[in-house]
Order: sequence, then structure tokens, then C-alpha cells
Amino acid sequence: MIPTEPIGSIPRPPALIDAVQESGSEDARLELLYDEAIRDTIARFEATGSPIITDGEQRKYHNFWTYCVHGLHNTAPDGFKIPFTAGHTRRMPRLTSGPFRYKRYADSYLDVANRYATVPVKQAVISPSALSLMYPSEGLPDYSREQFIDDLLGEHEREIRRCFDKGAYKVQIDFTEGRLAMKIDPSGELLHRFIDLNNLALSRFSAADRQRIGVHTCPGGDRDSTHSADVDYAELLPSLFQLKVGNFYIALAGERDRVQVLKIIRQYLKPDQRVFVGVVAPIDPHVDSAEEVRDRVLEAAEYLPLAQLGTTDDCGFSPFSDDTSTTRDTAFAKIRARVMGTRLASEALGAG
Repeated sequence: MIPTEPIGSIPRPPALIDAVQESGSEDARLELLYDEAIRDTIARFEATGSPIITDGEQRKYHNFWTYCVHGLHNTAPDGFKIPFTAGHTRRMPRLTSGPFRYKRYADSYLDVANRYATVPVKQAVISPSALSLMYPSEGLPDYSREQFIDDLLGEHEREIRRCFDKGAYKVQIDFTEGRLAMKIDPSGELLHRFIDLNNLALSRFSAADRQRIGVHTCPGGDRDSTHSADVDYAELLPSLFQLKVGNFYIALAGERDRVQVLKIIRQYLKPDQRVFVGVVAPIDPHVDSAEEVRDRVLEAAEYLPLAQLGTTDDCGFSPFSDDTSTTRDTAFAKIRARVMGTRLASEALGAG
């Protein structure tokens, strides 16, 4: 079979969203709602036939980007701003003093997921490059950027190792800021700094470990909009494949010219890397058929070696926890189509 994996997030149940907005995400009274959301998400994930699942990021505080630092005492809410085409913005926290430490690690989500899952669970974590945007451009007294980067790399390494220790099938590093970097700085200097920083972290792992680590890139996905879909993939992909990982999860279904993107991937994909191409677009309300997905997989197989091909979703279905633009039913219908369509393509190619 051609392997197929999800990206991460699933829309939260409306009752959970309402309760969090009313009480705050860390209210102890919400624990039963969180637990039920995770149990239901895993049950519905497994019902799609997905061979690899996530917990739907039901417990991640607020979003995929700041879950590990949300609520830190040494941050302010007026950090880096991310504008989306729908007209809204999201903000990162700004570091106000050192030292930098995570408040929570993603392995804590595996603790709960492993109670319910009967198939392998992958875990998404945020990239060092994304969190590097927390450090203010003017610097901090008594806490240099060099000290911050050293602490940041240590926390990222610790998080990944803890996830592997808890039995994560793979660890996926979310790198949505990669494409955004080219929009902010078309010279490519910011992107190259991001790549170098992430490779510093990845160099701390063995070659075998890096085969279980992947990087996800997309143009963002929030309230049926993106932050960088207007950036040509040709500006990102050559640098992306310099990352020292074995797996790449690349949004593709929502691209205007999929063939051109596939040609770029073919040019830069290394022999020890596998690319999971997006075959469903979460921000598109259309529920794909298995046959539509099959045809996208067959298209990708015309350009990429079958032994290095996998499928995925373009993005998480609700990277920001308050996003209600997509329903849980729609998300799981699209996932089911991805799983079934990939199976049909495998059979058509003689890979099943």
C-alpha cells in the first residue's frame, strides 16, 4: 500500500469550544470534555480505516503554534502577527525575559491518546523556527538571542525525545512559517535562517531517528483562508528538501498547478526521503470522492517514485482551536476519502 497519514488537527466539538471560551482552556472542570473529545476523535479516526492517526489536537491549548508556551509568565500577547486572507490575524506571544522554557510538552497528549488508540499514533510538534519569532527584535536585557536559541533547541530536542519515549509512531514538525517567510522576506534570507535553525535541532538526532521525523509545510489554514498561498512553491521547495528529515508532508490538493509542484518535488527529493502529498484540501468545503483522490494519487505517481510516495491532507482541519468553519463530519468524510482513494490508487498501480 502507498502509505497515508493525517496532518493533525480535527475540529473540536462545539460544546468543548463553547466551554473553553467561557471558562478558559486550563479550567480543571473541562477535563471530562477534553477526554471525551479525544476518545470520540480517535474512535472516528479509526473508523475511517486510517492506518495512522492523531488525537486531533483536541487538547492543544489554543493552537498548533503556541500550545507549548501558552500561559508562560514571561510572555506578552503582542508578538508576531500572522495575517490571513479572510481579513483576520493571529498573534504569537512575545518573550519578555529569560530563560525560555516550554510550559508543556506534546508527549502529554500521547498519554491520553494511547489509552484509546488501537493503531499507531503520530504526534505533531511546533518547529524551533516558529518559536524563534517570540524573541523581540530589540533584544532582552540579561538574556541574549544566543542564550535563547540554545534554550529553544534544548526544549525542542527534549520534546521530540519524550514523544518517542511515549511510543509516537512518527513526530511531525509543523513548518507553516516556511512559505510565509518568503512572503515576509522575498530575498530568502529569513527562510534560510529558519532552515539552518531547524537543521541545528535535527542534527542532535541519529539518522535512524530522523527517518521517523517529518516536516509539514502548507500556506496556512484558518477560517477557510490562508496566509501565504500566493507565494510560489518554487521559492520554498528547493530549500525545504535541505532539512535533515526522512519525511515531508506537502500541501498539494489546493494548489493551482499541481503538476508544476510535482516536477519541483521530483527535482529536489533525495533518495532517502519520502514525500506525502496532500490529496484533500481541508479549507475546501467540497467533500472529495475516493475516485477524485485516486486520480490525484495517480497523477503524483507519474512524477514521483512510487517507493517514495505517500498521501496526506493539505493541512490540519482546525489548527486554531476556535475555528468552526469546518465540521467534524466533513473532516472525517475527507479523511475517509483520502484513505479509500489511496487504497484505490495502490491497487491500480499494483502496489496493494
